[in-house]
Amino acid sequence: MNLDLMRELSVSTDSKIVLLVMDGLGGLPNSDGKTELEAANTPHLDSLAAASDLGLSRPVAAGVSPGSGPGHLGLFGYNPLRYEVGRGVLSALGVGFELGENDLAARLNFATKDSSGKISDRRAGRIPSEKGAELAKLLDENINLDGVETFVLPEKEYRAVAILRGQGLSGSLTDSDPQRVGLEPLPVKPTDDSPEAEKSASLANAFIEQADDILKEEHPANTVLMRGFGMHPALPSFDETYRLNAAAIASYPMYKGLARLAGMKLLKEGEGIAGEFETLKENWGSYDFFFLHVKPTDSAGEDGDHRRKSSVIEEVDAQIPGIMDLEPDVLAVTGDHGTPAKLKSHSWHGVPFMLHSPYTLPTAESFGERTCAGGSLGVFPAEEIMGLLMGHALKLKRYGA
Repeated sequence: MNLDLMRELSVSTDSKIVLLVMDGLGGLPNSDGKTELEAANTPHLDSLAAASDLGLSRPVAAGVSPGSGPGHLGLFGYNPLRYEVGRGVLSALGVGFELGENDLAARLNFATKDSSGKISDRRAGRIPSEKGAELAKLLDENINLDGVETFVLPEKEYRAVAILRGQGLSGSLTDSDPQRVGLEPLPVKPTDDSPEAEKSASLANAFIEQADDILKEEHPANTVLMRGFGMHPALPSFDETYRLNAAAIASYPMYKGLARLAGMKLLKEGEGIAGEFETLKENWGSYDFFFLHVKPTDSAGEDGDHRRKSSVIEEVDAQIPGIMDLEPDVLAVTGDHGTPAKLKSHSWHGVPFMLHSPYTLPTAESFGERTCAGGSLGVFPAEEIMGLLMGHALKLKRYGA
């Protein structure tokens, strides 16, 4: 989407938009022939679909499985190939760290390494957040790298974020995460031949070496995997691009970081999925755009749990009448990418998308991958979503004479 065009055409109005994102929503059929969304009992989403535009969004490009960062940037209207944001940056912003222009951030996974040096669990058994915070503090207090200041902060469960502060750093680095169990961690390498990247790769590998020594007696979190290196990017804000007073409701720090990067106001979320929807209701009068993020769909998909993912979707479905009681002018329901339980990972498949407003062309009676594939919107780039939301909310002026 052309952000300059959005800046030119956007107008501020009283109409309200809700973008409901079930992380990793898209799926694949299991043995009964149904995806997680199709198998879920979703009377409210199905009723909404019967009065909505449907389609499948493509997060990045055909065949490309996106990370959560690129997936959400597309949803917010930013071309994920142009605006590259390291996951570490999002994690740092999400936990409230004030990144400076010389700071290099990386996402950490606490992980399990076996006696042969291979990764046996990339998430350290999904250790609780309390344990993750304890281990992050241990690293923060004991890692010492020449020439840079280091910070290690807990994110959630097995996730943490590391920040290196100093002159001459670069985010042009590969990950140490091999992305699969049964493999040894990878050395961090520069992706260009700049002195800054060479220096940063050396520091990152020294960080991992020290972390391994500090965590060697810990189990299951006896090592760290570093990924998503990056430095603070400049991103056009929602306010200047869309003339929106935008707010975000999310339980995981990374998604708070994404919203903060886009200039959204972070709202203190309630407990669990129902609590997030309650936060929406409590703040309804104060904003005209709400990004509401639901994480457990993605976690269930990554765990290969088809039924649990369907159950999360059903939990969200139960909240739809509450949203409709608020009478949003536009409600969109989608995901940032697919996380099929069949793959236990993010996927390249089209993501179900539903847009409800008074100006839609309904084509189906239910919300699912196959009904969305035959919907009025067809298959389209995710970065067009914001334009659709703005148009249906009557927040765009006519283009040209």
